[in-house]
Amino acid sequence: MSGNLPVQSVTADYAQRVADDLAANRSEQERVRSELARLQDELVRLEDSEQVLTKMQDVLGGTLKQTAKQRNGGKGAAVPAARGSNGKKAVAAAGRKTSKKTVSPKKAGEPTWLELTTAYLGGQSEPRSAAEVAASLTEAHPERTVQVAVVRNSLEQGVAQGLLERSKQGRSVFYSPTVAVSVPSGS
Repeated sequence: MSGNLPVQSVTADYAQRVADDLAANRSEQERVRSELARLQDELVRLEDSEQVLTKMQDVLGGTLKQTAKQRNGGKGAAVPAARGSNGKKAVAAAGRKTSKKTVSPKKAGEPTWLELTTAYLGGQSEPRSAAEVAASLTEAHPERTVQVAVVRNSLEQGVAQGLLERSKQGRSVFYSPTVAVSVPSGS
């Protein structure tokens, strides 16, 4: 009977070892599952960021991508990850601000927004707001995507170049062409 005691002891030891290994295996499976879930969430966030960045690159015309490749000898530039929650908010906000319409680049021979806005205002008898100018340009040029912000920037560029004048009435801003002042000749 003393011979059976060591066999039971060895069997009990193996059973305990198998139970411990099984518990460790299950614990490791749970750790890997949670890590997998975290990585899947991170992948979804990265894919969302990629979509936003791709849209931004399309809006910018892809020129920044080409410039970065030229500077790095053809290698893509490493972009640092957004820091903190503000970076996530900025990316989300940028995604919300993008237009549903894709902006097509200006074709060769088409007038610039500055040329279009100054030409339109030149034919008007009174000052117009940026929204009014944008609405009129939308009607006049249905083939082009007109955005009020782009028109406003073009109008401000015209003011900076002395082609247009800006006037404020309350909180509203109106634009008109500059009045050509004739300088009397010294006769």
